[in-house]
Amino acid sequence: MAVRPKNLVLDVAAAPSADAQHYFAHRFAFETDCWDVHATEALEDRGFVLLDVRSREAYDAGHVPGATHLPHWQMSEKRVAEYPEDTVFVVYCAGPHCNGSTRGALRLAKLGRPVKEMIGGVTGWLDEGFELETS
Repeated sequence: MAVRPKNLVLDVAAAPSADAQHYFAHRFAFETDCWDVHATEALEDRGFVLLDVRSREAYDAGHVPGATHLPHWQMSEKRVAEYPEDTVFVVYCAGPHCNGSTRGALRLAKLGRPVKEMIGGVTGWLDEGFELETS
């Protein structure tokens, strides 16, 4: 007789509601999504700088409208000095299979800059049906 597999979803109990509330609320301090970024396109001032942290070739082939190109490996105090200290940066890369935005977010955080990661990246942007612009 075959052994029925464990229920891997319930093998570890769900967190208490108070812990879950804290965890999920805390995540918004670190990330945003494509819909939220897209909704800022119509604003006169987005309130943040959107950074595409991929290669020049990838950026030129298609990037989120309004994004500035700054590869994560080129981030430095000198490169971000043109922005006021309290400027919030939102970084993105190719998508869930890419950690470039995480690398960029870490570099900006090490430079003492406020930063969020746009989850989904270009893949998420396209999945939502949004258009890219080209250089």
